[in-house]
Amino acid sequence: MEKNNIKKTVLTGDRPTGKLHLGHFVGSIQNRLKLQNEAEKSFYMVADMQALTDNAENPEKIRINTLEVAIDNLACGLDPQKTTMFIQSQIPEIAELALLFMNLVTLARLKRNPTVKSEMKQKGFGEDVPAGFLIYPVSQAADILFAKANLIPVGEDQKPMIEQTNEIVDSFNRIYGETFGHVSHLVGETPRLVGTDGNSKMSKSLNNGIYLSDSDEVIEKKVMEMYTDPNHIHVEDSGKVEGNVVFMYLDIFDSNKEEIIELKKQYQKGGLGDVVLKKRLAKVLSELITPIRERREKIAENPKAVMDILQEGTKKAREEAIKTLNEVRQAMKIDFF
Repeated sequence: MEKNNIKKTVLTGDRPTGKLHLGHFVGSIQNRLKLQNEAEKSFYMVADMQALTDNAENPEKIRINTLEVAIDNLACGLDPQKTTMFIQSQIPEIAELALLFMNLVTLARLKRNPTVKSEMKQKGFGEDVPAGFLIYPVSQAADILFAKANLIPVGEDQKPMIEQTNEIVDSFNRIYGETFGHVSHLVGETPRLVGTDGNSKMSKSLNNGIYLSDSDEVIEKKVMEMYTDPNHIHVEDSGKVEGNVVFMYLDIFDSNKEEIIELKKQYQKGGLGDVVLKKRLAKVLSELITPIRERREKIAENPKAVMDILQEGTKKAREEAIKTLNEVRQAMKIDFF
């Protein structure tokens, strides 16, 4: 079969450590909405086991947010009729697959993974990193490969995880015979959305995000506190566009690109205040988020219906996992009974 004719099996997911923000929306959600209409199979995983790798002492947080991230995705337009939505911890076969894959990865390789390294630094783990956190690239490979997924919508920072998954695929196939195919990643049009504070990444843990559940008032407050040009003190002063978070967001979210070009010229020349720009951005973001928030509020009125969707999806996903694990056991010659 020609590579271009390979049918897409898409898998994506979120760690349920908090409600989702604009970084998730442009980094992954937009692609998962598009791909659910194009792929032969589409899976969405609430990655609660992954979330526990650095939240083991706070399971209630993970339990609450398992529902929240599912509601966020449904509000954005994820369709359970097109996308199988499931909870990671309810499929024990994924954990077994991860355990088997661990024998194919060295400790040194895990420590070199750029995503793991940066997140360990961000969380201040040092050498006291939980073993589960260090090996989560292996767990992520199991998340992907249990469904034989071959296309993963991710943020820019997750590309090293896909590379490590393909290393595991190569090792497994070489040792045990052709079982898995290579995985491709798909990065959103905005690979990495900077935080409202100008930090390189919008993040729940850094508290620098605008959430899909934020009210208009909260959105405006966050935008008004955004980092611009610290030397642009008076309206008549010339201002810098580069590194200016407000302009970065306008470039991404404001559909009137010609007006933004003119605003940049005016800002650089002098005579355009930060407040005017921020009010424009707040309006643009409110127009995007308000319909999502309103759908979200409606969906949240019936949490049982959301859990029913997750339960039904988990049942379907587990059927795939059992089938794949049976293949793996046979290939590894541990299919004794």
